[in-house]
Amino acid sequence: MRLTAVAVLAGLLPAVPLPAAADEACAALGQRWQSERATLTGIATYTLFLRGADNGCTDLLDAMVAAGVPLDAQDRLGNTALIHAARSGQTALVATLLDRGAAIGHRNAAGATALFAAAEHDRTAAALLLLARGANADTPGPSGATPLTAATFNGNDALAAALLAHHADPTLADRTGKPPIVYAAARAATPIVLRLLATGIDVNARYAHALTVLMWAAGHADGAAEGDGVALVRTLLDRGARVEDADDRGRTALMIAAERDHAAIVTLLLGHGADPAHRDHDGRTAADLAASRRVSLALGRD
Repeated sequence: MRLTAVAVLAGLLPAVPLPAAADEACAALGQRWQSERATLTGIATYTLFLRGADNGCTDLLDAMVAAGVPLDAQDRLGNTALIHAARSGQTALVATLLDRGAAIGHRNAAGATALFAAAEHDRTAAALLLLARGANADTPGPSGATPLTAATFNGNDALAAALLAHHADPTLADRTGKPPIVYAAARAATPIVLRLLATGIDVNARYAHALTVLMWAAGHADGAAEGDGVALVRTLLDRGARVEDADDRGRTALMIAAERDHAAIVTLLLGHGADPAHRDHDGRTAADLAASRRVSLALGRD
């Protein structure tokens, strides 16, 4: 199974280093501004300004704007102070920047807005504030992923609910053809999958490579707890997910679970009528794909 979906969102913005205590960081940045402002180059000035945003240094940013630094100054990737503050979870500074007139819809070189940055970095409070102040819930970021996709990737049900309440479109797919529900299923995030199904999404809809939500859940990422994967597969089956559907390789959810070493899901699918004799386009069965002896035993092979 193509489980690269769980990595698509990684690295979309530069990593934010863990700062020192906020007061100490802001004090150090402020001291540098006061002592070096006459000699700082434009790039160095902007870098200092945006480091201040990362650390929530409202007083420093106010002083620098008063001295002529543009409120929407950008780093080399097109990130503004608002994007820096949002991705760092500096919610109070996000509010201040918006009050000062920062462009809420600005997109960096990769297409990310402040809302996407907050969603991707799991900064719920900052994201909620941006939504309340009018941020577009559907503006796509890198790879065409929306803030809702980022929230589902992180397993953030509260933010997913807020985005949907602000009219985020749950069907929008990224450039790989995967909508938010695929990412939620790959994470075995049952509450989010249920929330998305409640918007009217067909439980048996086909996505990239003819994969269904059940197939993604059956082959969920290794980082998800086995119990969560089983719970999601059971939930989807209860809601009418078809066990016999096959992807563009001819593989069913049972075969995907066998290959991914999810023995408990194999047992569950067999109990719901999955056919262990089904062969993919290469002529292989679930037993041929079994990743371990425990899966073989679940399939009735010793």
